[in-house]
Amino acid sequence: MYALTIAGGRGERLKPLTDTMPKAMVLVNDRPLISYQVAWFRRYGVTDVVFLCGYLGEKIRDYFGDGRRFGIRAHYSIEEEPLGRGGAVRQGLELVPESEELVIVTNGDNVTDQPLDDLISLHRRKRALATMMLVPYPSQYGVVDAGDDNLVTAFVEKGALPFWINAGVYVFDRTIQPLLPEKGDHETSTFPALARQRRLAALKSSAFWVTVDSSKDLREVSDRLRGDNRVRRAQPARPIRAADPA
Repeated sequence: MYALTIAGGRGERLKPLTDTMPKAMVLVNDRPLISYQVAWFRRYGVTDVVFLCGYLGEKIRDYFGDGRRFGIRAHYSIEEEPLGRGGAVRQGLELVPESEELVIVTNGDNVTDQPLDDLISLHRRKRALATMMLVPYPSQYGVVDAGDDNLVTAFVEKGALPFWINAGVYVFDRTIQPLLPEKGDHETSTFPALARQRRLAALKSSAFWVTVDSSKDLREVSDRLRGDNRVRRAQPARPIRAADPA
């Protein structure tokens, strides 16, 4: 099975960490963020990972090499100019054999333990061209519950709102390639078109899922992963330090 991971982001909100490395390579407990994703891919049967690289993509190639040390085969799709996420996926699919029926696609700054079997099973049942993972919309504030008597009954720290958001984890049919933009974002072009055709499925997930957009996110993710064996296990990677050479 092939997976494509979108790892070309600059991570402007993570500066100065991203002055010398792409966002996907920012260290989380002495390991690159994206290494947790590679371990997850491997655990659920992915054999080949295509890294969609842009900004400082050589850092990703230097770390993963041919992938053998990580139990995968690593491939690299390099953007000569910014293509957007949809364009990056369209280009990266050139490295996926046409004989592959399905492809996993993810944003490179996500960490999850969602079983891929669930996504793939739903995708096939719905005969969709694309299936997306949804997660509850987290509140950035604590929530206070109060009864009709105006007395507080409970406090919920950063609970989930009654909405679902795109987790940036997908199953794509290999045949989706010509429907993706050559430049731009699949979420604003391909996905609305597929939704109108009722060919876009969605799995509402309560699995562990985190994404990193800021230094605060990075601290919270580090704390959560430090004690979460579901996500940390099965990873043969060597640690790297910020001072490692390119």
